[in-house]
Amino acid sequence: MRLRLFDDVTCDEISHEDLEDMMTPGRKACTDSQCTALKDIKETLDSMEFLRKSLSRRGSANDARKSLFPGKRSAETDVNSSPIQASKKARDCSDSAPIYTLNTLSNDIMQAVETLELADKVADGSRDYTLPSIPGQHRDLRSISPEVMADVVSGRYKYLFSDVTIVDCRYPYEFEGGHIKGAVNLFTKDDVNALLHRPVSGDKRHVLIFHCEFSSERGPKMYRFLRSQDRELHKDQYPALLFPEVYLLHGGYKAFFNKFKNLCVPDSYKPMMHEDHSADLRHFRVKSKSWTAGEKQHESSRRHRSRLGRQLSFYEKLPS
Repeated sequence: MRLRLFDDVTCDEISHEDLEDMMTPGRKACTDSQCTALKDIKETLDSMEFLRKSLSRRGSANDARKSLFPGKRSAETDVNSSPIQASKKARDCSDSAPIYTLNTLSNDIMQAVETLELADKVADGSRDYTLPSIPGQHRDLRSISPEVMADVVSGRYKYLFSDVTIVDCRYPYEFEGGHIKGAVNLFTKDDVNALLHRPVSGDKRHVLIFHCEFSSERGPKMYRFLRSQDRELHKDQYPALLFPEVYLLHGGYKAFFNKFKNLCVPDSYKPMMHEDHSADLRHFRVKSKSWTAGEKQHESSRRHRSRLGRQLSFYEKLPS
């Protein structure tokens, strides 16, 4: 190996015994030529260690090998290579196979993400969006106008859907005071999460449209929650989803009611901050923040309340 790596170093210049003397502390000192040879060997060993780290870091044996030995040809192109050398090179490629597999998997995921970002596809990339969208307040969510919602309620897109669910995330007293025809009232995370366990049509063209009073907080929050849960359930099949096509009604119920009262049942609008429902507001606000499927959240909430109680007790004891 030494002769193969250093053509300028001969056996006359440095013997095995000399090398042992130079590398063993307390043995005799080396000559200038021997020290030079030892330095070259050390640099080669350092280069080999760098090669090993490069293979692990880059995930490509060829790239790392080329970066260190640009003049070296591969086993496929080197017709003068011996069978032993060719076997060693093939073994190097075999050892890096798991790295290539990881790279391939990573590339597949990245390609899927890029396709979803660049193309106008639903969230699993299976098809184009059906409804025309508009720039909304929430740039990460797909928004539709009240006019498009009116067309959906009127059945103008019925031939394109297997089903559509309008999810009204307002509190029950708001919903009962007036809602879009055909809408369902789901204002807790448990209610929204239950959608993922209901049977859907085989072609998965089940469209969801979320909204609240203004579609500024509760509707978007539930939209994101459902998508997060859907992703979690299908994380081993990315980018597969149960509900890939989801929308947010821009402006919420208020904007829709102002333009299409005839499509609301009953023909009225009760705001969240209605003076007759202050007690209901407090009750449903607390209920909407709870989620029975997340025990850790309850434990965290109890710890928070406990810390808050201790802090209040501490401040009460302070002199005024």
